[in-house]
Amino acid sequence: MAKETLKDQQAKQQVRIDETVSKTEQFYQENKKLIWGILIAVAVIFLGTIAYRSFIYEPKVAEALEQMYPAENSFANGAWDVALNGDGNALGFADIIREYGAKAGKAVYFYAGLCELELGNNEEALAYLKKYKGKDPILAARALACQGDANVNLGNYAEAVSCFEKAAKAADNMFAANYLLKAAAVYEETGDTASALKCYQTIKDKYPQSVEGYDIDKYISRIEFAK
Repeated sequence: MAKETLKDQQAKQQVRIDETVSKTEQFYQENKKLIWGILIAVAVIFLGTIAYRSFIYEPKVAEALEQMYPAENSFANGAWDVALNGDGNALGFADIIREYGAKAGKAVYFYAGLCELELGNNEEALAYLKKYKGKDPILAARALACQGDANVNLGNYAEAVSCFEKAAKAADNMFAANYLLKAAAVYEETGDTASALKCYQTIKDKYPQSVEGYDIDKYISRIEFAK
């Protein structure tokens, strides 16, 4: 009796399988044009993406990187205007951004922003520096600090100290002391000696081996004696 029950179960299961296969076949026959259309569309998109990367995007990246070399060389030599705007033969960072965007790397915005800052164009510097979204912590901190410098030049002191303090947190290394010193100088300029003292004390506690840390006591003493 048990064997018959097992056979019955197997038979019922086979019937269900047959019904499922039948329904699947029916669904396919009723919708095969739509199914093949979707499969073809997916294949076209996939192959199109590969073709775009291979024949358009990657060659543009290589071209953009090649254009960066002369601009980076001018930047290294302190030729800020040539690095930014080119010399008529080689492109500058501004030209590269217009032509290629960030295909040459996100650092192109940092370079362009620093050039504008060195040329005294603070608003333009900020516009470029805010577009820099690189993940390198040292360069990201430097970009924030440069934004702080531009804001100081524009008289935006609250924004400046915010940038310097963010830069110090982003760097968290020997460069951080310099950024904190910049923030403290702005605090003192605006009369907020308590915040300035806090920055100086942080340098003393966290970065005593930095260049700024060697003589930080004179900054601390000046504020404490003035109280």
